[in-house]
Amino acid sequence: MRILGLDFGEHTVGVAVSDESGLIAQKVETIQRKSPDKLRQTLARIEELASSYGVDKIILGYPKNMNNTEGERCGKTREFQALLERRSRLDGITIELWDERLTTAAAERVLIESGVRRENRKQYVDQIAAVLILQGYLDFRNRKKERAAGYGEDHIYGS
Repeated sequence: MRILGLDFGEHTVGVAVSDESGLIAQKVETIQRKSPDKLRQTLARIEELASSYGVDKIILGYPKNMNNTEGERCGKTREFQALLERRSRLDGITIELWDERLTTAAAERVLIESGVRRENRKQYVDQIAAVLILQGYLDFRNRKKERAAGYGEDHIYGS
């Protein structure tokens, strides 16, 4: 089963998905909406993507402040999480919050270093941020599995 990663913003939602093995996150799309309060089409699109990819979990970026406090965006993200959880087509899919501090800045850096022109960055930044959120979660989960399996830090993979 796959995991969907979401970067929820005021006017967009960046979407990423894991591969079948749960090792690698890849960008999918940016869902656009005309108003911050217009979420019906956004929720419907997330349902479609979750269904088409066979998702069993959604990781939703949680935008804490740098000092670890929760601001207004955290409240809106929790409201969005509640809306996702109430969607019947997402029934049985776990929705977890994941600390996303600095992912948008990191996504901008990736795009700059990749030579993406400034006027084109906006269309990709949310997707890249979703990839970074999801990849952070996947890496954490996989390290946790490795520790549980008894692999130490000095383990040499593939030998």
